[in-house]
Amino acid sequence: MTIEATVDGTAIQWRDRKRYLWIIGAIVPLVPVAMWGLYSLTDSTLAWYFGPFFVFVIIPIVDLVVGRDSENPPEEILEQLEDDRYYRWITYAFIPLQVTGLIWGAYLLGGGTLPGIEDPMTVAQKIGLALGLGMVAGIGINTAHELGHKKEEYERWFARAALAQTFYGHFFIEHNRGHHVRVATPEDPASGRLGETVWEFMPRTVTGSLKSAWELEKKRFARLKTSHWSVKNDVLNAWAFSIVLWGGLMIAFGWQIFPYLVLQAIAGIWLLESVNYLEHYGMKRQKLESGRYERVNPSHSWNSNNIGTNVLLYHLQRHSDHHANPTRRYQALRDFKQAPVLPTGYAGMIVLSWVPQIWRGVMDRKVVDHYDGDLSRANVHPRMAKRYARKYGVAA
Repeated sequence: MTIEATVDGTAIQWRDRKRYLWIIGAIVPLVPVAMWGLYSLTDSTLAWYFGPFFVFVIIPIVDLVVGRDSENPPEEILEQLEDDRYYRWITYAFIPLQVTGLIWGAYLLGGGTLPGIEDPMTVAQKIGLALGLGMVAGIGINTAHELGHKKEEYERWFARAALAQTFYGHFFIEHNRGHHVRVATPEDPASGRLGETVWEFMPRTVTGSLKSAWELEKKRFARLKTSHWSVKNDVLNAWAFSIVLWGGLMIAFGWQIFPYLVLQAIAGIWLLESVNYLEHYGMKRQKLESGRYERVNPSHSWNSNNIGTNVLLYHLQRHSDHHANPTRRYQALRDFKQAPVLPTGYAGMIVLSWVPQIWRGVMDRKVVDHYDGDLSRANVHPRMAKRYARKYGVAA
């Protein structure tokens, strides 16, 4: 489909070459069902671990093989592109498929059988299935991220529904009203610091984000001069979504599925926060004479145009434009030439983050070069400042 616009008598045409690839993102919730098919064909327990294999092996390979797409839609057609409801329905379709896949998975975790699965699953198989559900849940949080920034109220409720699977509904509050305000500063729990490992980052961001969301809601209710212990508290009603969902699943399929619900939630949260770790790793907005931080600009976010992960995550890797225009829909996000670029897509970078020595070997020099050797301008983990000064021979 070609989008056309006329500006000052000049016709402008543009075609989204990824238009039909975006559908792949919507069918990700079917990954656990694919495990069923693989198991029926192979009778191998490894088939139940296809979810992590898909995210951390197949997608990085696709990123490397298919390459990058840095094409930007012309400014003149952005409004028309955002108004194309085809793109919205792709994100809407994710939610019912996500919920259906979770119910299907809970049935099997509770001892259910299907053609090709004549006996209840073993513990090892259930762990694999739970991890696969977690991969869907993590990508579901990204879908919630896309919808949660929009002005339409029903899309924001869709975001809450997508977050219910991981019991991470407070992300909706913290991300919009916390992270987007404090991004690329030492005060932001969701911005990775130079020299901080992903293993250190996880407890800091999970606890910090929860605390931030709760404090933001307390302040909102204080301004309203009423108690924050209310059903209108967005942290509490988000958790209520999860309680209803998890409670319903355990009533239907047995309390024995509870440990696997916890496991899939942890896997989903880990996937989300791994992305947070790398999106702003080492980046820092500078303080002005007023004591306030400078406005967010493209240099404060790591970007990538690798097609595989961009399709999977709805252009999340064009992260600079997202922070510049939070309500802009994914299909209209643009690449900025002045933004720092990751060596590969988010999926591959997450794998690198598991081994801190490899991660630092790849990323630390990029941060140093980004700031022309002046690490006083970077968001450095406090315990690493002197070490980096010695290692790189630069200001700290």
